[in-house]
Amino acid sequence: MKMKKLSALCLTASTLMATSSVMAWESEDGQHSTSASVALTSDYVWRGYSQTDSKPAISGSFDYGHSSGFYAGTWASNVDYGDDASIEIDIYAGYASEIGNTGVGYDVGLLRYIYPGEDYGYNEAYASLSYSFFSANVAHTSNSSFHSDSATYYSLGFDYDLPKGVALSAGYGYYDYDMSGVDSPTDYRVGLSTELVGFGLDLTYTDTDSDGEDLYGKSLADGRLIFTISKSL
Repeated sequence: MKMKKLSALCLTASTLMATSSVMAWESEDGQHSTSASVALTSDYVWRGYSQTDSKPAISGSFDYGHSSGFYAGTWASNVDYGDDASIEIDIYAGYASEIGNTGVGYDVGLLRYIYPGEDYGYNEAYASLSYSFFSANVAHTSNSSFHSDSATYYSLGFDYDLPKGVALSAGYGYYDYDMSGVDSPTDYRVGLSTELVGFGLDLTYTDTDSDGEDLYGKSLADGRLIFTISKSL
């Protein structure tokens, strides 16, 4: 994912990424806000495997948010699948809020993946619940980019603040492909992040199981250590 509301469902990792937020704005009454971002990464990794053939990527986003919890936005990055698609464009909208005063947060929405130059774009519906350090997420499409059948991605997340301003983040995902002859892969990640002189630093290890390597290719889905540098303005 790929945007602030879909961090648990979309971009799970990127390498040597420099990010800055621009065009941040909020109305005087606090009802409306916008933000934008740009990122440079040495590898765009999504749900356990590289989308850029293990090469660098540049991405950017623009988001609108309303105090009610409604949000909408777009995100784009270069990709490399060995075909005519060189850009991925995501368009999304959803609603995020809290269930009463329980401390349980939720997020539901729709996402459209677009790949100019190819015709395998598809829609995805997503939902997540979060409480304290934990989150659970599900994303479903009836027509994934791999085939014309449905696919569902389930993931769990854990985020915890350690001493000395260090944060621990971990995640586990399971991709259930409804396709004959394909074993559903799993992926996982674990990382540490902190902030130093105004820059965010993140070191994350991500990997898939043997089913993921068989499906996506070992060179795209093998274990890798990811270093991220980010800057928000």
